[in-house]
Amino acid sequence: MDLEAATEDLKKRTLAGLPGDVSRLIYLASTRDYNTGQYYHEGLASCFSEEVAARALAACHQEVFRFLAFGPLENLVQELDIYVRSTPARPEQVLETWRKLEPYRVTLPSGCDRLSAEFFFCNVKIALLILQLRQSVCPASQPGA
Repeated sequence: MDLEAATEDLKKRTLAGLPGDVSRLIYLASTRDYNTGQYYHEGLASCFSEEVAARALAACHQEVFRFLAFGPLENLVQELDIYVRSTPARPEQVLETWRKLEPYRVTLPSGCDRLSAEFFFCNVKIALLILQLRQSVCPASQPGA
């Protein structure tokens, strides 16, 4: 029961305010300690418990990842576009940085299997190329241009 309440709280209070699922994926990955793999969210932990908060974060992380990794490629392209346009940097700069540095590699949820990870990485690379091509073909038609 607490896990369901914590998950709903996280979705309504925190995740709903983020612009799209790529932003949510990045946020959820950032709540995980990269040295221990443990998730932590002070607000959730104070309302529930550290264990319940960690389990809620992990569950939401898995859910968002699955949606992005195994949904239609065009959905990933749209979600990545929403994320790119929500940053203060120029879209072409974000796309180029993501292509070169591959920061999306740290967004995998804990326990992600290698095949799912590689599938996601390949799809992100394709989505980045699609966005770069769309930008070079129709730069004036892009929102914010």
